[in-house]
Amino acid sequence: MYDLKLIKEVYDTMEQRIASARKKLKRPLSLAEKIIYSHLYEKNNITNHKRGEDYINFAPDRVAMQDATAQMALLQFMNAGKSKTAVPSTVHCDHLIQAYKEGKSDLSVALSKNKEVYDFLKSVTNKYGIGFWKPGAGIIHQILIENYAFPGGMMIGTDSHTVNAGGLGMMAIGVGGADAVDVMAGFPWELKSPKLMGIKLTGKLNGWTAPKDIILKVAGIVSAKGGTGYILEYFGEGAKSLSATGKGTICNMGAEVGATTSMFGYDESMDRFLRATDRAQVADLANSIKENLTGDPEFYDSAEKYFDKYIEIDLNTLEPSLNGPFTPDRCTPISEMVNEAPKNGWPVKIEYGLIGSCTNSSYEDITRASSVIKQAIDKNIEIKSNLTVTPGSERVKETLQRDGYLEPFEKAGAQIFANACGPCIGQWNRPGAEKKEKNTIVHSFNRNFAKRADGNPNTCAFVASPEMVTALVIAGNLTFNPLKDKLINRDGKEVMLDPPKGIELPVKGFLNNNPGFQAPSKEGSDIKIIVNPKSDRLQLLDPFAAWNGKNLKNLKLLIKAKGKCTTDHISMAGPWLQYRGHLDNISNNLLMGAVNAFNDKTNSVKNSITGEYGEVSKTQRIYKKEGISTIIVGDENYGEGSSREHAAMEPRFLGVKAVLAKSFARIHETNLKKQGMLALTFDKNSDYDKIMEDDTFNFTDLDKFAPEKPLHIELVHSNGSKDTIEVKHTYNNQQIEWFKAGSALNVIKKQK
Repeated sequence: MYDLKLIKEVYDTMEQRIASARKKLKRPLSLAEKIIYSHLYEKNNITNHKRGEDYINFAPDRVAMQDATAQMALLQFMNAGKSKTAVPSTVHCDHLIQAYKEGKSDLSVALSKNKEVYDFLKSVTNKYGIGFWKPGAGIIHQILIENYAFPGGMMIGTDSHTVNAGGLGMMAIGVGGADAVDVMAGFPWELKSPKLMGIKLTGKLNGWTAPKDIILKVAGIVSAKGGTGYILEYFGEGAKSLSATGKGTICNMGAEVGATTSMFGYDESMDRFLRATDRAQVADLANSIKENLTGDPEFYDSAEKYFDKYIEIDLNTLEPSLNGPFTPDRCTPISEMVNEAPKNGWPVKIEYGLIGSCTNSSYEDITRASSVIKQAIDKNIEIKSNLTVTPGSERVKETLQRDGYLEPFEKAGAQIFANACGPCIGQWNRPGAEKKEKNTIVHSFNRNFAKRADGNPNTCAFVASPEMVTALVIAGNLTFNPLKDKLINRDGKEVMLDPPKGIELPVKGFLNNNPGFQAPSKEGSDIKIIVNPKSDRLQLLDPFAAWNGKNLKNLKLLIKAKGKCTTDHISMAGPWLQYRGHLDNISNNLLMGAVNAFNDKTNSVKNSITGEYGEVSKTQRIYKKEGISTIIVGDENYGEGSSREHAAMEPRFLGVKAVLAKSFARIHETNLKKQGMLALTFDKNSDYDKIMEDDTFNFTDLDKFAPEKPLHIELVHSNGSKDTIEVKHTYNNQQIEWFKAGSALNVIKKQK
């Protein structure tokens, strides 16, 4: 399924492009820089880009989409006027399968419930030359690293965890659907030149410590927004000691610190993984240019000189950690949980432990966790909490079954869910969640925002490695430390759990009897795409209106969001995933999770017309009907989390004109720009406090909108007093054209 011709073309030109970049910059290069300069849209335009300032146009090698975001991306692509995608592209059906009982029955329910969407995706992919991975085949990021990712390549994907492919030395970046449309339509993909954060790993993992603990540690150091605008590049002997899938875990969760992407240089572990996944030819090609697939030694030797930020972690002394609750960057070493849990009022009784997901579902991950649960059986230990397992792909699942590693989980009464995202994205029909009781769960996923897994705002979710999750499930207690604590078995004897043992790659090789891939038609011009106008799942898109060239006046405040406001808060997943292809219907969840700064409630905002409080979307629909434009005000790192562009398209569709925040997450800021909205930041964060509930907003100089030139907004308060605040933006000339035209897609349509 991988495109060997494409990979050869990339490798054939890398040497010359890297040499030109070295000559221009007059210094050694990092791995990130080698891939950047090998993928410029204007191939010979080698310039010394200012990190964090200059915009760069790229030519990615491929595009990947998951089924929830693919719907809107492909609805937009249908309006781009193209007969085929310009680069290899794939769609992966993994988000719409709800975990409830077990994999087979849950998949059957999903196939029936989502038939309309799956049929639409199959027909669109068939028409436009896009590969289609059927429901049950696996999670997008596992399919990508097992089949398509290659060292030194560049891929964009409509999911923030596309970065998982960095474990195989690829520059993989999460984007919104409009960015994917650009590349599929043959246009350049634009990104602000990332800064570089070097993370040197020394020593070697041992005992209970896993690759997951490395990124949990990094998240604790960097914070949820500290990686914004950075590429995280890992190097050192410790990095080389990790498996390719272990590296993928680390890269995957780099999204939780806001990083543009994360990556490791090519090494023997990647060679082993490529060969184990039937890509020996790719391994041979990579080995022939391996010095170009990692950073220059001179760069790493002077890391503190060349990287914008530098961190060093000793794997010999690294301790297993639990991150959470409610944020993935609150890192608590396992030895400290015994004090931290009671101090913070976290329930110590664990109700559920969940392992798997795109972050930790490799063969190595599950074999290590299996070795732990097997000990509970062999040592006659009662398992205190519920356990679930979510395999990452059918290839891994059937291999684990053949090799006997799922059997201990089944004996322990664990639920084996479908090869899909499931609970990690809120697709979990958890019994009793509707009671909203305060409780604790532990999982090996990547995110743990409020309501994320089960819809219960009172669920305290902690992120850990699969083997640590398994140990905690056996003990049933959040404060259990398997490094030193003993358990009492059914015989009344004290026993300890031995450190986990796993296998990097299957000795007998991977099975691949049912990959679930559908190749597209070679000629799709006669294929008709039919969308029922009465459908509540799919809706054809109408272009957004162009800007009239005048200053925006008399805007009302929709909401002043307080604290963390992720894309989950702006456009919830879970049951709302079924409407991802219907912009009108999904807009009913707009900002329902955001906390209103004026009443500390969610989904409750003041209607300036009636003075009454109501749901955010209903209030905004009233404003739209009355022809009243609005503005959203946000706190720090607004739009943190997933790549879902619905969080930008919903407010645009309902008539919101601008979002003004203290700071933005990268992907969300870009999505707002792509949809023709104003994404603005306070010049002084203290001006956030000047925003009152009944304010009217008047832009005074939007008619002079220009790069690097601040804008000004007049705040008219209800008592008649006024304040004028200065706001900043990061729009360049091209992005301003998107705003003027009404969206980036409108610009593409003019250029076709």
